[in-house]
Amino acid sequence: MASVPAVLNSEWTKIRTVSSTTWTLICAFAVTVAMGAGVSALVNSTFDDLSENEQLTFDPTLVSFSGTVLGQLAMIVFGVLVVGTEYSSGMIRTSLAAVPQRGTLLFSKIAVAGVLALVVGLLTSFVSFFLSQAVLGDRGTDLGQENVLRAVVGAGLYMGLIAVFSMGVTAILRSSMLSMGILIPFFLLISNILAAVPYAKDVIRYFPDQAGSKIMQVVPEAMGSDPSPYGPWAGLGIMVAWVAAAVLGGYLVLKNRDA
Repeated sequence: MASVPAVLNSEWTKIRTVSSTTWTLICAFAVTVAMGAGVSALVNSTFDDLSENEQLTFDPTLVSFSGTVLGQLAMIVFGVLVVGTEYSSGMIRTSLAAVPQRGTLLFSKIAVAGVLALVVGLLTSFVSFFLSQAVLGDRGTDLGQENVLRAVVGAGLYMGLIAVFSMGVTAILRSSMLSMGILIPFFLLISNILAAVPYAKDVIRYFPDQAGSKIMQVVPEAMGSDPSPYGPWAGLGIMVAWVAAAVLGGYLVLKNRDA
């Protein structure tokens, strides 16, 4: 029986020795920070062109996380690769031979990769915030303002949870290509498009990305957005429920199906 510390160390070795996982995390950081700063600069220069309602509900904290829409895609790729690479390479059989306790194997993998994604997510959110606020100048805010620290930490949690959700989905589907083919279009296009459809948005707002992203808002109905039936922490709670369901589903598939 493999000990948990040994399995955790093994999973850490797998992640850090595969260049693709490292580069996806670097991309998540770079894209999020760069796009956040770029959008902040654009908004700052065109602020007077915004509608009166958008100016009154201007949320400098939320604007600094504009790059999350693309950065989360890199986190999805990271989560998919962590789990899916073993299936595509056939290494899952070797891993299960070394660690017969399937739950220990999966949860150790998710724990190591999840903590790494969380650390990168928090680093990304703080750097994005400080750089974007510097770009916004007098229109910016600081961590001492009410709910700003919650939003910055929440943005990091959001990115980490996206990665863990992707790991769970990949464990269910057992295919990197299939997982990316579903997750990336969903988060990049489908969720955002349906959120603008009158009858669909009442359901879509409970999807993981739509609910979880509320944690990044400081100003209610920021930038003229629609009112939400739940608050920032409740939205994050909805996202956590989705993540837990995905991880549980991945565990049940791994436990009950042959590798």
